[in-house]
Amino acid sequence: MASLSVAIAFGVRLLLVLLFLPFSALDKILNFKGAVGQARQAVHATGPATLLILIGLGVEIGMSLCILTGFADRAAAFVLAGYCGVTALLWKPFWAPGDFWAGGKGRELFWDFLKNFALAGGFLLITFGTGAGTVQGFFSDPLASSHPYAIQARP
Repeated sequence: MASLSVAIAFGVRLLLVLLFLPFSALDKILNFKGAVGQARQAVHATGPATLLILIGLGVEIGMSLCILTGFADRAAAFVLAGYCGVTALLWKPFWAPGDFWAGGKGRELFWDFLKNFALAGGFLLITFGTGAGTVQGFFSDPLASSHPYAIQARP
């Protein structure tokens, strides 16, 4: 039963980072020029676009691995929650096309925007826990692990 519990805990974390670790990061690596072009459009500047993609790669790979291994997983989840929010604001500006109510690109971007924030909520559950009593633990030691694969003995 303990190994099943560990497998489920790992599987849940894998589902949270699945978008980033193999897929988004790999897409940025294999299509680096296209990713830089997309970033250039989003920030309307040429200089920081490459740097933004490199930072994004580091966040997606590094923070995902921390969440999967449990190493400083709460801090990593906090960073990924912020990353989801920032990328939603930069890459999913549903308000820009002006066709939200007509069912055009704005409406499509809106759902992606909301999905980014919902994913951020999942990462914040790792960061802060599931109840008010667990929030203080993050603030007292933000780099500590949540020990996601430890089996707790029941009293």
